[in-house]
Amino acid sequence: MTPESAKNILAKFYQGVTGPPRLAGTKLHVHETLDQTSDPRKAWVYNKGLRRVRRAPQVSFDNPGTASDGQRTNDQFDMFNGSPERYDWSLVGRRELLVPYNCYKAHNAEVDPKNLIEAGHLNPDMLRYEKHRVWEVEAVVKDGTSHLYKRRTFFFDEDSWQALVIDQYDNSDNIWRVSEAYPIIYYDLPALYDTLLSHYDLDNGRYLTIGFNAKGNVEKWVSDLKDSDFSPASLSRRGKR
Repeated sequence: MTPESAKNILAKFYQGVTGPPRLAGTKLHVHETLDQTSDPRKAWVYNKGLRRVRRAPQVSFDNPGTASDGQRTNDQFDMFNGSPERYDWSLVGRRELLVPYNCYKAHNAEVDPKNLIEAGHLNPDMLRYEKHRVWEVEAVVKDGTSHLYKRRTFFFDEDSWQALVIDQYDNSDNIWRVSEAYPIIYYDLPALYDTLLSHYDLDNGRYLTIGFNAKGNVEKWVSDLKDSDFSPASLSRRGKR
């Protein structure tokens, strides 16, 4: 990595899959860039069958997300990520909307996931919705390009700029998937961030939820990670343990 490209790094990400057995051992590193036009994101995946690390240019846009069973695209991780280049973006305006907010029940480390997971959706008794001012932003696929979602409508919290709700439309312009982020205030940082997020598929009735805390544990915000922990060599070492 050159000093110039290092300055363009927005975040570094690691994902390791521990189950089910058919997916266990899959590992992913991503170097997310700020300006993805001049310097696209870089991704590597550890192939457990070959026991090798390979570049993964497919970890982008509307390719299926890692270990998501096809229930989200790569650019739906963290509600939206990556290059915005396939869409034309427009600001619709500001409005009041009932949105997920202060979802501390869902965050509680002692909550058994069985209390949250229900058929078709998360348990609404464990969630919280409040009326907030949000900015509505419309994204429509550009002419000459393509995406699984022809159109997306984003609702950003006016106070934090967190995307709280996103509606995704298919090529027939019918609403297909709805994404919700369930935020709390992390007072020790301090920051507002989602404790969970869900992608609901209105066609097949399934949903994918990301962010469950293991019983008795909460997120750990650490500062002792090194750049070498997010290198392809590190990915290989993790895969061979």
